[in-house]
Amino acid sequence: MSRAVPEQKRTWRTGTAPGIFPLLGHGIALYRRPLAFLNSLPAHGDLVEIRLGPQRAWIVCHPELTHDVLMDPHTYDKGGPLYDRLGKLMGDGLVTCRQATHRDKRRLLQPGFRPSHVAAYTDLVTEEAESVCHAWQAGRTVPVTEAMMTLTTRVISRVLLSDSLDDPTTAEVRDCLTDVVRGLFVRTVVPIDALFRLPAPANRRYRHALSRLHAIIDAAIAERRRGADRDDVLGTLLAAVRGDGGETPITDQEVHDHLITLLLTGVEAPALCLADAFSLLARHPEAERRLHAELDAVLPGGRRPGPEDLPHLVHTRCVVSETLRHSSPGWLFTRVATRDTELAGCRLPAGATVLYSPYLLHHDPSSFPDPERFDPDRWLPGKPTAEQRRALMPFSAGNRRCLGDEFAMVEAILALATLAGRRRLRHVPGYVERPPRPAITLGPRTLVMACEARYRASDPRTAGDHVVDHT
Repeated sequence: MSRAVPEQKRTWRTGTAPGIFPLLGHGIALYRRPLAFLNSLPAHGDLVEIRLGPQRAWIVCHPELTHDVLMDPHTYDKGGPLYDRLGKLMGDGLVTCRQATHRDKRRLLQPGFRPSHVAAYTDLVTEEAESVCHAWQAGRTVPVTEAMMTLTTRVISRVLLSDSLDDPTTAEVRDCLTDVVRGLFVRTVVPIDALFRLPAPANRRYRHALSRLHAIIDAAIAERRRGADRDDVLGTLLAAVRGDGGETPITDQEVHDHLITLLLTGVEAPALCLADAFSLLARHPEAERRLHAELDAVLPGGRRPGPEDLPHLVHTRCVVSETLRHSSPGWLFTRVATRDTELAGCRLPAGATVLYSPYLLHHDPSSFPDPERFDPDRWLPGKPTAEQRRALMPFSAGNRRCLGDEFAMVEAILALATLAGRRRLRHVPGYVERPPRPAITLGPRTLVMACEARYRASDPRTAGDHVVDHT
């Protein structure tokens, strides 16, 4: 006879967040002190009801409940205030589309982000990182966030279009994104359309930024159609328009939507991750020392990393993973219930907005002891528990997991290895860490740091090495 004890069903706690403002709900708290507000929610339950403007919504505060939501995309589909707003920018692209059309869209785009293709992008990433390095002069301050946005814009444009955008267009994309991500956040936490139809300067900047981003994508598509076919993401999409693969042809609008989705998701988040990594390393000299020791051993003299080096950049990957845990750029997402359902014992009506926050899950002390501490060693091989790996979800989970998750990791590792192998960044005197300004993504948007060279031409380890920067 079996003596196995039946697994007891967990009892979940539910509650309501205090501090509801008339009309604005919790939008003021989310806008003014977003991280403090999120950190306050677990005290009220594992599933906590809030107000987004006058609308009811529920925030999931436990990793197991979050996985219940993300692993059931037919019940909890993309939607809610965030994706409603994103849909006006991205159209019906991979990020914003409903579950019914997701599989076909992902299958179309997946080949460009398979592991074999990711390895081929190594030279592309390191070339652009080297270009940033050449612009960073020792003894001067450098605009780190701006440089990382330029780097990731040029990388993703080369993945999508073969050629990088020219310098003026790259700068314009970077500036437009700044206005868009901030405007999208305000429209998400206070979803009252009448406020955003007013002729206020911020509203005008937001609309202009949207218009320019769409125009840039349209110009890239038009230029390609005047030229030769290329083996890149745009080439794949245009072949799908012609129905070359025997599948049902996609529309010109779908080409536009896919490109603008991949451009926007491929620029902001990885750039902020890299900027955060440099800021955190500067504040944690022991983690920085171990990173430099690994880079000196694997890439002596600041040698450019190649795909064969990736398995040996163990601590570098740990720094990226811990940065994504400590300061995940994607910090708040929404889903919408497609039918009446039950979550954590709470009845949710069809159309209910459900939110989850990677930031909140990554700072849960039951999953990550001392969560405010930046500790890359958490992710050394064999060290993280299954529960910690499950609780880390900077790229979401389930079949809506980010298409380019591995590409984003490789890009960050290679860029960090290339830059940190040759330059050391220090916070300028008087630097004070401030809470990040809330937007669709979180991160240091105006980070400026002092630059120091790590290798000089007189260093015997670098003699004759053509990739070493002379300062």
